[in-house]
Amino acid sequence: MIYLLALIGLVTLAVLLWKAFGPDTTRPAGRVVGPDDDPEFLWRMSRPNRPTNGDAPESGPNDLPG
Repeated sequence: MIYLLALIGLVTLAVLLWKAFGPDTTRPAGRVVGPDDDPEFLWRMSRPNRPTNGDAPESGPNDLPG
């Protein structure tokens, strides 16, 4: 019977020490950045939608059929 009480006390002590000095399993969540606050998203939205490297032909008034 004394061994059973000693085992319960040892397990209780181990759990308390683990809670006191063990690794944190709950970390604070990082701030979620919405699209309207994300600098990269805003930068991509401010860029023009046409390619600027010269790969796409530019259409002008002379390119119309007829």
